[in-house]
Amino acid sequence: MKKFAYSAVATAILAVGSTGGVVFTSSAAAEVSVNIGVVSNYFFRGFSETDDGAAIQGGVDYEHASGFYAGTWTSNVDFGDSTSYELDLYAGYADEFDNGFGYDVGYIYYAYPDARDEDGSLSADFGEVYGEVSFDTGPVGLYGGLAWVVNDSDDSALEDDDRYYYAGLEVPFAEVYAMDFLVGRTDFDDSDADNYTHYTASLTRDAAEFGEFSFNLEYEDEFDKDVKAWVGWSTSF
Repeated sequence: MKKFAYSAVATAILAVGSTGGVVFTSSAAAEVSVNIGVVSNYFFRGFSETDDGAAIQGGVDYEHASGFYAGTWTSNVDFGDSTSYELDLYAGYADEFDNGFGYDVGYIYYAYPDARDEDGSLSADFGEVYGEVSFDTGPVGLYGGLAWVVNDSDDSALEDDDRYYYAGLEVPFAEVYAMDFLVGRTDFDDSDADNYTHYTASLTRDAAEFGEFSFNLEYEDEFDKDVKAWVGWSTSF
């Protein structure tokens, strides 16, 4: 489950950032970029999606000068059943103003094409609408947002009206390094479900043409309650 807000993807755990691409000749510039990455463990909101195994990930993004963007992203997963991969489709609008304030709103659909019920119907897919605001102060960047499940399949991990709130802080330093701290809260619409909070801390290093490397810590306060570490590499072109 790719981190939903496009701007957050670029700055945090599942790096999909756009550092280059194909520029199309038109009255308004547009750009297409491709991203690839490898992680030692694929985490989504505090939980491993690969049974603590490694993942190969990648996607394609389209960005228009108007602020519209759309893209797709995929990763292998391991849920202990026949499901082998995740395919995300998303679109939205994002912009940042001269005063450092930014916003990002859109929709993302999490698809698991080989996770099916006995009758062949999709059983794990779900979609979310999301919104994020951010503020670049210069020394640090602040961001926060909300994701809301608006449609789900019969056996999806999240259901209609489940909500996810998050806030984060990014601190760049020494030109090529950045620390990122995120706190997220999942509130289930089902009153019998256990709501929980998770925490992520990341150290990234921009290695220019060699991509970006990261070291990350994960913790959630309701189930495993163990600190887990993973490393990752990503690049885009």
